[in-house]
Amino acid sequence: MLLSDRVLFLDGEALVIDKPAGLPVDAPRDGSLSVESHLASLTFGFARWPLPVHRLDRDTSGCLLLARNPKAHKRFAAAFEAGEVEKTYLAVLDGIPEADSGTIDLPLGKTSTREEGWRMVHDPKGKRAVTHWRTLDTKDGRALIEFTPETGRTHQLRVHAASGLGIPISGDPVYGAGKGPMLLHASKLKLARGAKPPILAEAPLPPSFLHAGFSHG
Repeated sequence: MLLSDRVLFLDGEALVIDKPAGLPVDAPRDGSLSVESHLASLTFGFARWPLPVHRLDRDTSGCLLLARNPKAHKRFAAAFEAGEVEKTYLAVLDGIPEADSGTIDLPLGKTSTREEGWRMVHDPKGKRAVTHWRTLDTKDGRALIEFTPETGRTHQLRVHAASGLGIPISGDPVYGAGKGPMLLHASKLKLARGAKPPILAEAPLPPSFLHAGFSHG
């Protein structure tokens, strides 16, 4: 697999790739492949390797922004921190919500146990986490949901689906049943850059969604 074949946006300071599910962004302790392993192949004529600006979970596919120089990295990271990046995710849930759309406002905190390891949970004293959602399609007792998060907390959409909507994302190994691939996809990313054209990227639905019977976002 070549990430250089999965480029969605490229200019002098930014690169967006369609990260496949199963590939972590950071190098795992066991030394297996990650996005980091591919950085040397994503220079496109530059001497510097690009650097990921944010993270997607290992099992989440779709738009991953990398910066092509340190100044751009600092600027893009600040934009993520300030909530200025428009992100759209698609997910298949193991059920159908009663409403057609809504907003989940559920602060999150981290917990850890010896038995289950660490996970994110609803914590009234945790960090603010807000997600807007709407149902796009339903099939065979499952729903295709569009998520537009206002905040970018770890595992936010996964916990908001499981605890906020009461229906986990299909295949989620931590917050759901974990059967089959996790159907969470970073579909669109937009970042305004003042006078420069915005960074715009859209990642096509991966085969796992098509196998689940959903062919459009």
